[in-house]
Amino acid sequence: MKLSQGFWQTYKEIPADAEIPSHQLMIRAGLIHKSGSGLYNYLPMGLRSIRKVEKIIREELDRIGCFEITMSVVTPGELWQETGRWDKMGGLMLRFKDKKDADLCISPTNEEAVTDIFRKTIKSYKQLPVKLYQINTKFRDEIRPRFGLMRGREFTMKDAYSFHMDKASLDVGYQEMYDAYTAIFTRLGLEFIPVEADGGAMASAESKTHEFQVVANAGEDLIIYSQEAKYAANIEKAQTKRIKTDFDMTVAPMKEVETIKVESIDAVCKLLNVQHSQTLKSMVYTATTGSESKMILAMVIGDDSVNEIKLQNFLKCDHLATSSEDEMKKAKLWKGFVGPAGLEGQLDILLDSEINLEATYVIGANKKDAHVTGFSPKRDLKKFTQADLRLSKAGDLTLDGLHTVVEKRGIEVGHVFQLGDKYTKDMKVGILDQNGKLVTPLMGCYGIGVTRIVAAAIEQNHDENGIVWPKSIAPYQVYFATIVKAEEFVKIANDIYSDLTKAGIEVVYDDRNVGPGNKFKDSDLLGLPLRVVLGERDFSASGELEIILRKTGEIKKVKREELVSTLKNLLK
Repeated sequence: MKLSQGFWQTYKEIPADAEIPSHQLMIRAGLIHKSGSGLYNYLPMGLRSIRKVEKIIREELDRIGCFEITMSVVTPGELWQETGRWDKMGGLMLRFKDKKDADLCISPTNEEAVTDIFRKTIKSYKQLPVKLYQINTKFRDEIRPRFGLMRGREFTMKDAYSFHMDKASLDVGYQEMYDAYTAIFTRLGLEFIPVEADGGAMASAESKTHEFQVVANAGEDLIIYSQEAKYAANIEKAQTKRIKTDFDMTVAPMKEVETIKVESIDAVCKLLNVQHSQTLKSMVYTATTGSESKMILAMVIGDDSVNEIKLQNFLKCDHLATSSEDEMKKAKLWKGFVGPAGLEGQLDILLDSEINLEATYVIGANKKDAHVTGFSPKRDLKKFTQADLRLSKAGDLTLDGLHTVVEKRGIEVGHVFQLGDKYTKDMKVGILDQNGKLVTPLMGCYGIGVTRIVAAAIEQNHDENGIVWPKSIAPYQVYFATIVKAEEFVKIANDIYSDLTKAGIEVVYDDRNVGPGNKFKDSDLLGLPLRVVLGERDFSASGELEIILRKTGEIKKVKREELVSTLKNLLK
């Protein structure tokens, strides 16, 4: 592409609403154009990268026997109503009615739509397994869209779905897709970590599921990670052990102490001169299932926090929220002074599994401005349940106690789920098994955020001057800049551009009538893997061109006749 004839514009100023590097650079480098809140147009440079991501995805999915389809962006509400997600996902869905007053939505995902296709097409176990995928537009009506393509409302997504006769087949299909994802993200040239994850609204808590996280400082997700143990999990799912804890094993009766206006764990520890590990943090939640709600007291060691995802999964409730002030007052609970004493029978009491039941702790006294010392769970509580409720953190140990975990920030770019019969059962899908019996097939779901990958790649690969593209998804491979005036050198430049193009090298030819400073700044901003410079003075003196590697800044001098072969070697 000759820039003098191309559709491309760069910008010096950082957009006011662009908070993270990828958002800033995608706009400044002319990859995207904002059309509205969370809505972006893909410009030529950005679209080329998106298409390269799509190509790699297609190649790897086709390799494992997936078939590509395209489902309508608008889907009937009646399909969503069959699974109950019309109401559950209502806040994320852009819903409307057609002229016949029928409910419709712009798809945020397509489990219902693909299951409808399957049930009208496949009738026998002989036709299984089936693996279908599409690369299509999705829309999720985010309350606060931000970070450009990282969390926009409209985006391009690859969603795949598999249908299986039994769990053994589902396990095989899941592993095939997991391996395909590993190949995809490796080919994309990204540093990524597959992590154990929570299924969220997409699947049950028991479903096997992994996220593929691109490591980046601006990542919204926190990953608990041990390279030595080969363990990685989203913090919502992570299971770890505390490091050795000095519990207070003193046997002492419970004693109420005055703690006027001392509500936080830190303040209580300071006042009573105790360690955080010698206190228990009591959190009150309201768990709702259907139309029924109940209050829960969840307790962790003082320097731990409650993992609300784990708690909700343990309770198997539809919704979980911190109890409101009105709910607390009605239950005669004082915020900052809550404890389990006297609450048995009034609230369900859950203790984290890391709490030593024979140790003694400081707890809230369930009255204003008072705490209790000498509380021993095994001695002083008659009815409670112990479960893994704590939020993992850096410095914890892996479950075998042999390795220390660290925290990393990640951007979720892919997710694989074992859905089981969650959707096929709700939508009354049946196939005939080997005995002619009607059975419900099992299902897997596999998503990749195509446009998010491009943003995540930039988030992971940039410097103070601009983008540093991985070779496989750069819009072009080479930025060819010329510093020439004489007509004979203009002809040489045109001939070199022609040679590169004929050799199959993707090249941006900066033939604009601007100074070298502007060309080099735009080259760094766009961040193509290689820059080739034809300088009239240097070429006249030595017959050499200059190649600069964007990632390292390394400079190579080459003769014209060696240019194509050198570039091809560098691009391998």
